[in-house]
Amino acid sequence: MYSKPFKDLLVSKNDFVLTITLDNESMANAISDEMIDSLESVLGHADEDDSIRCIILTGAGKFFCAGGDIKAMESKTGMFAGESNELRRRYARGIQRIPRAIESLRTPIIAMVNGAAIGAGCDLAMMCDLRVSSDKSKFGETFSKLSLVPGDGGTFFLQRVIGYTKAMEMFMTGDIYSGDDITRMGLSNYHVSHDDLLSFTTSLAQKISSNGPVALSLTKMALKSGRTAGLSDQLDLLSTMQGISQRTEDHFEGIQAFKEKRAPKFIGR
Repeated sequence: MYSKPFKDLLVSKNDFVLTITLDNESMANAISDEMIDSLESVLGHADEDDSIRCIILTGAGKFFCAGGDIKAMESKTGMFAGESNELRRRYARGIQRIPRAIESLRTPIIAMVNGAAIGAGCDLAMMCDLRVSSDKSKFGETFSKLSLVPGDGGTFFLQRVIGYTKAMEMFMTGDIYSGDDITRMGLSNYHVSHDDLLSFTTSLAQKISSNGPVALSLTKMALKSGRTAGLSDQLDLLSTMQGISQRTEDHFEGIQAFKEKRAPKFIGR
């Protein structure tokens, strides 16, 4: 699967880590219909693949993702064709498939933000579980500059990452954030030098992959549920998940490794 060619996407696997690279470099990795199809296909397959324990999402060249294709917006073509009601339907069956696919992932996913993440590109980074940025990273919710709203789900994801008031600031001003402002706004979990971006992100993905994959998936699902669930519902869910995880082979391997003072060897069962 991972050696197949995908339109506007590059895919590579190394041990338990799958790296997905947005590959529309001539257009600053703007999201295309073909990219949506490719992303949905690869993410869906990887989430059912027990040999994948962590996913890295990044962009080719100097950009992470520039969001929507402004030329297509101007010409009313591609995903921006048609009048209001047709556009509404195009969003539902087009770009909104990306947040649905990422939000449903049980596998941890890291955004390695190698350059500008603008508009829907910023939203794409916020959809991921963790973000790693560098001195060449830029984040911006520039929809208001084009008199648009974040139709890809940005209002859902951004405020869950940086909080309501900071998200409001970004959407209302349309400003671009880089350097120390990335840390101040809480836009990334880790901010490193650009030379160290790949090695740091790879190391982070490997660290995550070394932990119990069943427990990680269940914990991720519980965290997502906990954003909207009440305490009683969350406790019920967690007792069920703990009942599952505490009878896995990996749990007992973890106990044995702790007793023997060695690194555990988890197998995902």
